[in-house]
Amino acid sequence: MSIELQIQQLREQLNRHNYNYYVLDDPSVPDAEYDRLFQQLKLLESDNPTLITPDSPTQRVGGKPLSSFSQITHELPMLSLDNAFNAEDMSEFNRRIIDRLKTNESEIEYACEPKLDGIAVSLLYEDGVLVRGATRGDGSVGEDITLNVRTISTIPLKLSDKGYPKRLEVRGEIYMPKAGFETLNKRALAQGEKAFVNPRNAAAGSLRQLDPKVTASRPLEMCSYSVGVVEGGTVADKHGDILRQLKRWGFKLNPLLEEVSGVEGCLSYYERVTSLRDTLPYEIDGVVFKVNDLALQKQLGFVSRAPRWAIAHKFPAQEEITLVKAIEFQVGRTGAVTPVARLEPVFVGGVTVSNATLHNMDEVARLDVRAGDSVIIRRAGDVIPQVVSVVLERRPKDTVSVEMLSHCPVCDSKVERLEDEAVSRCTGGLYCAAQRKEALKHYASRKAMDIDGLGDKLIEMLVDLDLLRDPAGLYQLKVEQLAKLERMGPKSAENLVNAISISKKTLLPRFIYALGIREVGEATARALAMHFADLESIMKATEEELLEVSDVGPIVAKHITSFFSQAHNLDVISALIHDAGVHWERIEQTDVTELLLAGKTWVLTGKLELMGRSDAKNHLLSLGAKVAGSVSAKTDCVVAGPGAGAKLKKAAELNIPTMDENQFIAFLQEQGIEI
Repeated sequence: MSIELQIQQLREQLNRHNYNYYVLDDPSVPDAEYDRLFQQLKLLESDNPTLITPDSPTQRVGGKPLSSFSQITHELPMLSLDNAFNAEDMSEFNRRIIDRLKTNESEIEYACEPKLDGIAVSLLYEDGVLVRGATRGDGSVGEDITLNVRTISTIPLKLSDKGYPKRLEVRGEIYMPKAGFETLNKRALAQGEKAFVNPRNAAAGSLRQLDPKVTASRPLEMCSYSVGVVEGGTVADKHGDILRQLKRWGFKLNPLLEEVSGVEGCLSYYERVTSLRDTLPYEIDGVVFKVNDLALQKQLGFVSRAPRWAIAHKFPAQEEITLVKAIEFQVGRTGAVTPVARLEPVFVGGVTVSNATLHNMDEVARLDVRAGDSVIIRRAGDVIPQVVSVVLERRPKDTVSVEMLSHCPVCDSKVERLEDEAVSRCTGGLYCAAQRKEALKHYASRKAMDIDGLGDKLIEMLVDLDLLRDPAGLYQLKVEQLAKLERMGPKSAENLVNAISISKKTLLPRFIYALGIREVGEATARALAMHFADLESIMKATEEELLEVSDVGPIVAKHITSFFSQAHNLDVISALIHDAGVHWERIEQTDVTELLLAGKTWVLTGKLELMGRSDAKNHLLSLGAKVAGSVSAKTDCVVAGPGAGAKLKKAAELNIPTMDENQFIAFLQEQGIEI
C-alpha cells in the first residue's frame, strides 16, 4: 500500500471517529486507539510533508500567532433576532405570520431549539473543505478567525458523507460548556490570573486570541443552527431537515431540536426547555423558533435587521446590575462566618434579590467589592445569588475595603482562620446561638453521649421554644416541660429525662467527641483520652504537647487549643461536669505504642450480628489499632460479617488474614475485653 493511500485511510478513520465522538456522542473506539491512529498519521506526515493538507486531523492546532484579525464581509448578512418575553409576545408573533401569509392555516410548523449563550460564527466550505471562519461582527462585517475555529473539535475540517453543495456556509454558535468553564477558571485562579465572568465571555475571549494555540487549550464546542451561502448544490426545503443534513455532513446539533405545530406547541416547548435549563451542560438564555418551511420563510422576508419568520423567546435575565447597600457577616450552623452583600432589591433570574453571598474573604478580595459599589448580580435557577463583578467606573470615591471581623457577631467568641483554609469560623461552638442546633444534635448523637429519644426534630423544637441553649441545659429539662410539647406526652417525657440522666455516666473519649471540636473525630478523641488520661490535661495542653499524640497534627492541635481558649466553651464544660454531674471513670494513662494492635490497620465489613460496627470499632481502637474504611496492601486484618463483598474479595486477593464475627469476639475476649 502506498504512503499516500495509508495517509488517506488514516484520515478517513480519524474523521469517522471524530464524527462518532463529537456529533453522535457515541465513541466507536477507546481514546487510546484514537491516539495511536493519530500518532501514526502524524509520523507519516512528518516524514512526507508534501502530503500534508489543510483538512488533515493533525492540522487543527499549529498556526503562527497573528498580529491582528483581518475583516470579513459576509456575503449574506448575519441578522439578529427579534425577542419575545412572554406568551402574549409569542401569540402576537404567530398572528403576524398568519396575517402576512394570508392563510387560513392556524397551525404553522415551527422548528425549535435552545438559544445557546455563546458567539455566532460563519464557516465557509468549498468542495467540502473548511476555508474560512468569521465572527458575526455587526452582521455585515466580522473578523477572520479561521485559524482559531480550526482548533475546535466539533467543527469539521472536511465535510463527511456526500451530497453537500460546492460552496456551503454553515452558521452556528460557539460556546463553552459549564464543566469546561469551571475548570478553566479554577486553573486561572490557581495561576494568579483573572477568572472569566461567565461562559459566554470565556468563549468570546478564547475565540479572539491572536495565538490559535491558546484557543486550542480552551474547552470550546460549536452547534450549527442554519446555513447562509449555498452554491453548486441544494439543501433541504425545511429548516429542521437542513440541520439534520448538517449533522450527516459532520456538524454537532443541539439534541433538543424539535418541530412543533402552532403557538401552543411553541409555548409547550418553551416550558419543557425552561424546566431543563439548570440541568443542561451548557448555558442557554432562551429558545429560538423559526418557521420550518423555507418557502414560507422566503415569502415572509425580512425587516431591516431581523427575519420576520424567526423569534427568540428569552428567559428572565440571569444577570442584572444593582447597588451594594452594606456588607454584613452571618454565622452558619458549622460556625462559618460568611460575608453577605445587602443589595438594592433587583429582579433577576425570575425573583427579586436583595442579598447575595460573597462566600469568603478571598472572594471579597478577588472582587474588591465594597459597600456603595455597583455590582453585577447573577442568579441561575435555584442557585444562591452571587456577585459576579464590580462596575469600577461607578465606584464612589469614599468606599472602604472590607475586613473580616475579629469576633463573632452572634456570640462575641473569637473568629479564626487557619492557614490554607478559605473560611473563617466562630470558635464558640458550644455557646454560639447560630451553631446551637447542630452542636446539640452532635452532643446527643449515638457515637457521642448517646441520648436515646432525643432526635433532631425534638432538639430543633426545644431550641425554637428557647427551652434549650447549650448541652448543659439538657440536664435541667423537666418532665412537666417536655410533656407539653407536641407528640410527647407524660410517658415519653419521662423516658427522655431518664435517658438524659443515664448519659451523665459516660466515657472520656465519648465526652471529648461530644464537644464537637473541629476535626476531632472518634479516633482522635480516643487518642487524646489515652494519651492524657484526664480532661483537664487536654484542656491545658499546648500545641506542642498535643502534637505528641499519634492522631493529632498541626491543624487539629490549633483547633483544640482554640476551642479550649474560649471562656464560653469552658463555662459550658464546667456546667456539664460540676452542675449537671456528667462524669466518667478515670482511665489509666497508656503508652499507645505498647498496645497490642499499635501500628496495625484493621477493616470491618459486612453485618456484625452480635455487636454493632461502632462497638467493634471502639474495641479495636482501645487496643491501639487504626480502623480503615478500605482494604489495601497495608491492611493487617479484615473482620467480615454476613454480606461482606468486595472488601473480603480484595483481602483474599492480597492474602490478608480475615476473621468472622465469632473469631473476632473470641480474639477480643482473649484480650480481657467483655462482650
